[in-house]
Amino acid sequence: MANATSGMAVNDECKLKFLELKAKRTYRFIVFKIEEKQKQVVVEKVGEPTQSYEDFTASLPADECRYAVYDFDFVTAENCQKSRIFFIAWSPDTSRVRSKMIYASSKDRFKRELDGIQVELQATDPTEMGLDVIRSRAS
Repeated sequence: MANATSGMAVNDECKLKFLELKAKRTYRFIVFKIEEKQKQVVVEKVGEPTQSYEDFTASLPADECRYAVYDFDFVTAENCQKSRIFFIAWSPDTSRVRSKMIYASSKDRFKRELDGIQVELQATDPTEMGLDVIRSRAS
């Protein structure tokens, strides 16, 4: 079903992979890409559970928009092991204006398809989604 505002459908694989990340912790992260020709959001890359946050940020293109989901593990002040699922809207300043507009107008609908997101971040450069930012938003 295409989104009325942006015309972007969500590929079933997106929901499937997200459920695997959420329920089975099969992946550390998922990077999603909008295929303009197919008018849909697709899975571009998945990260193994052993991959680091640096591996995740390195998988985002420097000058193109993406959506991403990251499963962040952390230990609270009370020494409890926790995890938060982050939704990151990556929209670098250097990406095309058209691309930024498409990603911005499709974001809310896409996010609704992924049930279980706990924290949302908007980032236009790597410092806005540094590990320190993730840590502060997780707790």
